[in-house]
Amino acid sequence: MKRLIEEELLSWKDSGHRKPLVLRGARQVGKTWLVERFLAPLFENFVKIDFEKRRDLRAIFDENLDPARILSALEIVGGRIVPGKTLLFLDEIQACPRALSALRYFYEEMPQLHIVAAGSLLEFALGDISVPVGRLRYLRVGPMNFQEYLFAVGKEVMAEALTGNPESIAASSHGLILQELRNYFFVGGMPEAVKLWRDTGSMREAARVQEEILQSLRDDFSKYTPRVAPDCLDAVLQNAARSVGEQLKYTKLDGSHSGPTNRKAFDLLCKARMLHRIPTCDPSGLPLGATANPVKFKAALLDIGLMQPGDLLSLYRGKLAEQFVAQEMLAAGEGELFYWARDARGSSAEVDYLAVRGGKIHPVEVKSGESGSLRSLHLFLKEYSNCPMGVVLSSRPPAMLAEQRLRFLPLYFAGQLSRPDFEL
Repeated sequence: MKRLIEEELLSWKDSGHRKPLVLRGARQVGKTWLVERFLAPLFENFVKIDFEKRRDLRAIFDENLDPARILSALEIVGGRIVPGKTLLFLDEIQACPRALSALRYFYEEMPQLHIVAAGSLLEFALGDISVPVGRLRYLRVGPMNFQEYLFAVGKEVMAEALTGNPESIAASSHGLILQELRNYFFVGGMPEAVKLWRDTGSMREAARVQEEILQSLRDDFSKYTPRVAPDCLDAVLQNAARSVGEQLKYTKLDGSHSGPTNRKAFDLLCKARMLHRIPTCDPSGLPLGATANPVKFKAALLDIGLMQPGDLLSLYRGKLAEQFVAQEMLAAGEGELFYWARDARGSSAEVDYLAVRGGKIHPVEVKSGESGSLRSLHLFLKEYSNCPMGVVLSSRPPAMLAEQRLRFLPLYFAGQLSRPDFEL
């Protein structure tokens, strides 16, 4: 189960200016697996503290946050902790916010100790404490992207082809990659579902795991109360998932609750990384976030596999293709994504996503098949001369229309758009 983030974890381990590492992400995306299966074997000793299983250990952090005192107490439970030789892992740290506060003192007084923290709903804990800027290093962990999925199911050559020249992929290979992409649309990137699909080849078993994951995520809703009622969170999540690729209105997300209540529910789901807000913006210049419209947005779900598609014939129609591209671009970028929309009388237009490469903005259009209207994309390129090239992602082979400033790429190259060495 190779993860691309492994290189960053190695860089952190070997850094001479190391800070405590905090892995952020939704439940069951592989944070704990990365620490236990990838990082831990690189050390002589490994000590894990799970604050949800060992609630009694939270009391250690109720007193002063002196690192030496804390380590002495943790050694009684987990064994010897030797800076430089031991990896200390604080799992489910959101259950002990004081432990998060303590990390700054480990950085200041014991920088030689390798310490990693991880947890779901971590954004909620971070909102309740003060963590000085520059004291911690954060890494986002999300579901497995398509390339990681290919590595996991034994398609290494196919996975490596995604980092090469699109034009070098033969027509026969193009068809095989699209076939595997259809599987990914169903299986998704949650590691447990990918592993079960790899081991059993059963879509039904993978769907069962997806349902269990979805239910466990819904069970977490109780932890949000009394902020928002769980039934409202559940309804907003389901309706947002059904509306991937469409502009959302808070009042339509749950008819049984008010717009402001639905907005609070949507914001909490984004904070928990179960949904991603994708706002419109003005592509006249950078950064795109500076002109983001807070009330004009669409959404993407945590993982395409959780959408539970039921119609094989609709794999490249609409929502699944847009969800896949959003998921790939979010994984490859900095966790932010934007789109463009113009509402003018008699001339409304929309471009699905905006990619930024080398300081240049590129409009990205997602097509469900091999063809379709590109009116909005042509309009965008005419209106914004600062954007050198438009990208069309579809199931057709790669092609270039230089005179129209258009590059056609297969859907499976969506995650490569943010790579600095990927040429458009």
